[in-house]
Amino acid sequence: MSNSQGITRRAATAAISSTLLPGLAAQSRPNVLLLHCHDLGQHLHCYGVDCVQSPNLDRFAGQGVLFERSFCTAPQCSPSRASIFTGRYPHSNGVMGLTHDEFAWDLNAGERHLGQLLKGAGYATAGVGILHETHSGAQRCGLDDYVAASAADRMADAAIAKLNEFAKLRDKPFYLQAGCIEPHRLPGPDRNADLGFLGGRMTPDTERGVTVPPYLRDTAGTRAELAELQGAIRHMDAQMGRVLAAVRDLRLADSTLVIFTTDHGIAMPRAKCSVYEPGLRTAFILAYPGREGWHGGIRYKEMISNIDYLPTILELANLPVSPDVQGRSFAALLDQKSYAPRDMIFGELTYHDYYDPRRTVRTETHKLIVNFSSAPAFMDPSQSWRPRSDTLVPPNHALAYHPPFELYDLTRDPWERQDVSASPAYSPVLADLRAKLLRQLQDTRDPILQGAVTCPLHRKSQAWLLGSAASQKG
Repeated sequence: MSNSQGITRRAATAAISSTLLPGLAAQSRPNVLLLHCHDLGQHLHCYGVDCVQSPNLDRFAGQGVLFERSFCTAPQCSPSRASIFTGRYPHSNGVMGLTHDEFAWDLNAGERHLGQLLKGAGYATAGVGILHETHSGAQRCGLDDYVAASAADRMADAAIAKLNEFAKLRDKPFYLQAGCIEPHRLPGPDRNADLGFLGGRMTPDTERGVTVPPYLRDTAGTRAELAELQGAIRHMDAQMGRVLAAVRDLRLADSTLVIFTTDHGIAMPRAKCSVYEPGLRTAFILAYPGREGWHGGIRYKEMISNIDYLPTILELANLPVSPDVQGRSFAALLDQKSYAPRDMIFGELTYHDYYDPRRTVRTETHKLIVNFSSAPAFMDPSQSWRPRSDTLVPPNHALAYHPPFELYDLTRDPWERQDVSASPAYSPVLADLRAKLLRQLQDTRDPILQGAVTCPLHRKSQAWLLGSAASQKG
């Protein structure tokens, strides 16, 4: 984004704050509580995984609204979260990789975070726990207060304390984003060991058995990891339940839009860090008892993307949505008004552990994936030298690399195990999706069309090297 574009977006936000917002009645702007966790995908009982114990989120879904086909824009932490909080694709908002340490990706200067937009609208704002959408800290997100408590129990403690403070407000609504690290893989007591899901403080859960997803091999290692994952999810669910109970006990429910979501799929092979269905499908549940249609145990099959969350929240709060926002509000769907569902979902991966640029388009029936490097067939999210789980496809991960493109028939092959891109029968579908994806990348000015994308560390090291060479020459 150019500097002039950034100035234009900031000026538009300032205009919103100075002209529209003072006249809005507080009751027309609900409180917003956005709860999020790491690496969950749709691995919950309420999404059909019967062996998982998630009673609190199941109850929340039974009282609220659950989207069965919610997708993230990117199957990794920071880019997906940046999309949630800006309503824009990672290649547009600047976060094409992880934001922490030397990965150092960050939001473009002109990007407006949901917290900034709501703060400008007169909301009291705060954050608790995971803050992974920027390299620049809580102020960059418009958060007046921030508590870095990412473990689920500590996150819940801090979120409940903040809700108690917000419950005393009488003159303004509040915005609170609260996220925990579970069920992300965690180091255990032996920090040199391969990572599992328990972190030395949780226990596996096999009380209802273990169901192996169809994209994974059914092995002892896979079952052991899934049991750990189930234990971490059960723990996370209990802590989210505490926060949800506080909303009820503080009598905030009727005036608060509560959202629960996650960033991307579970940290298992061919899920997290891949643009296949298990990597891009995400849990998304909301409840706003103060508005008809936004509660009551409703389930929707319409496809939504996590760039759609921000414009939906803004519309509910009677706030304008910048034309730069690439998501589409689904408030009309919840209000049972005229609504045109999405017919396409776009996903992307550029950087995570390494450069693995991929772009994808998904329709109701098919998915096209275009690969821009000959990287391994999928990026391994196990963070381990000796992964315990493996996939059915490819049969030998060590010898499998990306083809230029892949095509899957989701009606016949929902787990994307058979690439049909070479089949003459699918030539019309391949041509159609190729045109759709190209148009999307052109319309959103995806830099991948201009060549390889360099990361912040590349630019930093390049500057250091050139600076050293210049100083030695001098």
